[in-house]
Amino acid sequence: MLDDATRYQLLKLLAEQPDLTQRQLAAAMGVSLGKANYCLKALIDKGLVKTGNFRRNPDKGVYAYLWVD
Repeated sequence: MLDDATRYQLLKLLAEQPDLTQRQLAAAMGVSLGKANYCLKALIDKGLVKTGNFRRNPDKGVYAYLWVD
């Protein structure tokens, strides 16, 4: 379960620096990469964060995380 403090911290980081990777988010939050991934998926499922893939980018694994107001 995602607690409010973690949710707030992640949303704040995404609002301030939307170009961070999951690895960078995990480091900034002081959590494992797996937990950062889990937290992002939970926020996406709730509709608080949207993801977008850059189709023309040669690195097809690059996603953007967009904070939803």
